[in-house]
Amino acid sequence: MSADPSFQHYVAQLEAVFDQAVQSTSDDELFASGYLRGHFDLVVAQLELANDAQVEALMPALEAAVTAAKHELSPADQAHIAAFMEKLAAVAV
Repeated sequence: MSADPSFQHYVAQLEAVFDQAVQSTSDDELFASGYLRGHFDLVVAQLELANDAQVEALMPALEAAVTAAKHELSPADQAHIAAFMEKLAAVAV
C-alpha cells in the first residue's frame, strides 16, 4: 500500500524546511536540523512500512522518537532541537 498523497505532500513540505536550514542557518540550527533529519527520515519510513502514513501521525511519532533519544543530548542541544521542532510544527498541514 502506498502512502496517502497528502502525507507525501506534507513530508515534502517538511523536507523543504530541512533543506532551507542547510542553506542559511547558524551552526546550532544546522546541528539541530541534521539531528532531526535522521529521526524524521526514520519515522517516515517506519510509518510507511506500518501502513500508517498519515499526516496526523507524523509529528507525534517524530516527537516520540526525539523524546526517546533525549538522553543523547546536552540541555543546550535539547533547546536547539525543540526550537527546530517548533519550525516543523508551524508548517501547515
